[in-house]
Amino acid sequence: MKVVVLVGDGMGDYPVEVLGNKTPLQAANIPTIRKIAAAGEVRMVQTVPEGMPPGSDVANMALLGYDAALNYTGRAPIEAAGAEIPMKPSDVAFRCNLVTVVDGMMDDYSAGHITTEEGRALIASVQEKLGREGLTFHPGVQYRHLLIWDGGPAGCACMPPHEITDKPVGEHVPAGDRQAEIRELMECSKEVFANHPVNMKRIAEGKKPATQIWLWGQGNAMQLETYQSLYGLGGGVVSAVDLLKGLAKLAGLKAPDVDGATGFLDTNYQGKVDAGLAILEQDDFVFIHIEAPDECGHMGKAQLKTQAIEEFDSRVVAPVFQWLEDAGEPYTLLLCTDHRTPVALKGHTSEPVPMAVLRGPVGNIDAQAKFDETVNNGNVQCLACDWIQQILTAASEG
Repeated sequence: MKVVVLVGDGMGDYPVEVLGNKTPLQAANIPTIRKIAAAGEVRMVQTVPEGMPPGSDVANMALLGYDAALNYTGRAPIEAAGAEIPMKPSDVAFRCNLVTVVDGMMDDYSAGHITTEEGRALIASVQEKLGREGLTFHPGVQYRHLLIWDGGPAGCACMPPHEITDKPVGEHVPAGDRQAEIRELMECSKEVFANHPVNMKRIAEGKKPATQIWLWGQGNAMQLETYQSLYGLGGGVVSAVDLLKGLAKLAGLKAPDVDGATGFLDTNYQGKVDAGLAILEQDDFVFIHIEAPDECGHMGKAQLKTQAIEEFDSRVVAPVFQWLEDAGEPYTLLLCTDHRTPVALKGHTSEPVPMAVLRGPVGNIDAQAKFDETVNNGNVQCLACDWIQQILTAASEG
C-alpha cells in the first residue's frame, strides 16, 4: 500500500473581498483537488494541539501523525536536525530570520524574500562579527537561518516575525529570562548589515535590504519515534525548508535536496514531484510539502495566494494522482493544509482546516466536491494526528 500526503502549507483563510468574498481555496481553480474530494472523504480537522501556537512546526507534526504536545521542544531544533547540525544536550537552537524593519515596524519578515546566496553572505558576516565559541550562526535557505547557542536562554518568550508584519517591533521583542542577551545580538546585527555589500546592491536594485536578524523558535534537541518502529513504513519527505526536512530525519525518513526548491512560487515543482515519485518507486510513504500558499498569506496577497493554490493543484496534485492511478496498485492519498494563514492577518490561526483522504485506484472521476473551510460548516470533526495515525496503521496492515 502506497501512502502519499500532499500538503499545501497555509492554504486555509477567510473570505476576501477582492476574491468576491470567497476564500482563496474557494476562488481557486483546483479541479483535481475537487475530484479527489468527491471520490474520497473530506473532514475538518484540528491540526494545532490545544494551548499551543499555530506554527507550521506543530501543525505539520500532526500531519505526520505526531502529537506535538508530547514531543515538541521548539521549531529551531527541528530545523537544526533538517540541516544536519549536531546539538549537544546543553545547546539551544534559535531560528534566525533576516528581516526588514522600517521606522520601528516589521516591514518584511523575509527581507523581501532574499535569495539564498545573499542570505548566506549576510549570515557569514554575522558569524564573523558576532559569533564566538558556543555561539554559532549557520546559513540556511533564503531568509531562514539558525543560531546554535551552548547554554542559551531556552525559556525566553520570542515572537515569530511573520506574526508581527506591519506591527511595532518594540512591542514584540524577546521578553523574559536573559532577554537582554538575545536583544543585544539582534541589535548588534543592525551595524553588521548597515553598509553590507549585499544590502547596498539590493537597495540599488529597488529591493528590500535585510536590516537585522530576528531570533525566535528556540529549544533543545528533539526526539521522535521513527516511522519504521511506529508503522513499519519507509519513505521520505520532499520540501524546500529545513523544518520539514528536520521532521523527516527525526522520523527516520529520507529528506532529499531538490535543486531549485525555494519555498515560494518560483520553486521547482517538477523536481519535487520527481523526487517524491522516486521515493515511491522504492518505499511505501511520501510526504510532499509546498510552502508557497503560506508565504503569499504572510504577504497579505490574496490573488497571489490563489495562484499558489492553483499551482499546487496543477503541478503537484494532478501529476502525483495520475501516477498513482496509472500504477494500478492500492494507494491512500491525503490532501492537507497544516493551518490557516489569512491574508487579512498575515499570520497563522489555529482554526480547523479541511483534509481529504482517497483510497484508490478509483478510475475516472466526473464529480467534484468542495475542499475548503466550509466543510461540515467549519466545525471540527477530529484531531488531524488521530486520523493520520489511523490511516497509517491501516495502510501498514495492508
